[in-house]
Amino acid sequence: MSIEVKQITKIFGTFKALDDVSLKVETGELIALLGPSGSGKTTLLRIIAGLETADAGEILFHGEDAKEKQTKDRSVGFVFQHYALFRHMTVFENIAFGLRVKPKSFRPSEQQIKEKVHELLKLVQLEWVASRYPSQLSGGQRQRIALARALAIEPKVLLLDEPFGSLDANVRKELRQWLRRFHDNLHITSLFVTHDQEEALEVADKIVVMNAGKIEQIGTPEEVYHKPVSAFVLNFLGNVNLFHARVEEGKLSVGTAPGVQEPAAKIKSAKMYVRPHQLSVTREPLSVNSVKVVLVFINPAGSSVKIEACAQDGNNFQVEITQDEYKALNLAKNDEVYLTPKKITYSEYEI
Repeated sequence: MSIEVKQITKIFGTFKALDDVSLKVETGELIALLGPSGSGKTTLLRIIAGLETADAGEILFHGEDAKEKQTKDRSVGFVFQHYALFRHMTVFENIAFGLRVKPKSFRPSEQQIKEKVHELLKLVQLEWVASRYPSQLSGGQRQRIALARALAIEPKVLLLDEPFGSLDANVRKELRQWLRRFHDNLHITSLFVTHDQEEALEVADKIVVMNAGKIEQIGTPEEVYHKPVSAFVLNFLGNVNLFHARVEEGKLSVGTAPGVQEPAAKIKSAKMYVRPHQLSVTREPLSVNSVKVVLVFINPAGSSVKIEACAQDGNNFQVEITQDEYKALNLAKNDEVYLTPKKITYSEYEI
């Protein structure tokens, strides 16, 4: 089932939650709606589900207008952040609920319901909790049961609103890897809302980066991370360092850099954005673009070494180097070293 959103606008009082948003999701894609709080991602998800009504625009499910269809007629499964499981029902009855409330002519038999529930419990790898109540499950188990309940009605579209937001870091990591494998097996068209950049980069086929009710960029995880179209996308998808370049004798200093599109003579000033892992750390300057800094913090724990450094003008930098580089340089706090951009991720120019 493909989904197409055309020029959707939604206003709450004086707040414009969505501003002329358009998006197409192909059948079987797993899409992440990524952005800060208030960016409009949950509102967009709820409008697609039919839980909110757009003030303007169209929603097409496989080419057919869905705007006037009620939620129950859209063949959508919705998974909420806080599970929304019925506390007084067992896990079995929670999953069976959507099947039991179908119109009598479409309702499966008790035997069919039993078979379907056990099939779903096996799918989410929790066959042994059928007789338990939600309060007897861990957060990760409850979220998987919520997913099984959403799948019970055999939806053509699966929508997940911050599905792992209330879980601790280790459980979140385990569940997002599980969700990716789960989706690869089912190939159901899916959209999930998140503000966690790592989650979106790891799980999604495509990422929709949202800001202030608008879409900033749509692309694969690789595209939005390595080829951001704006400073907002760049900053939201991980740490970044800012270099202020200046023109001297017809040349840009500090970041003359790969990525300069205009002759320096036409440029008044420039901003160069560089990811922490794209900086070289040396004891001596490598070029005119090297910046002298003092190391103010070093964290060698982990697969890479994270460093904070400060330049003479007060500009702070975040750097990531390998363990081998760290040992070879024999770095210590308060050392004076030089940082040189290896690659410019994004540039802005004043002409």
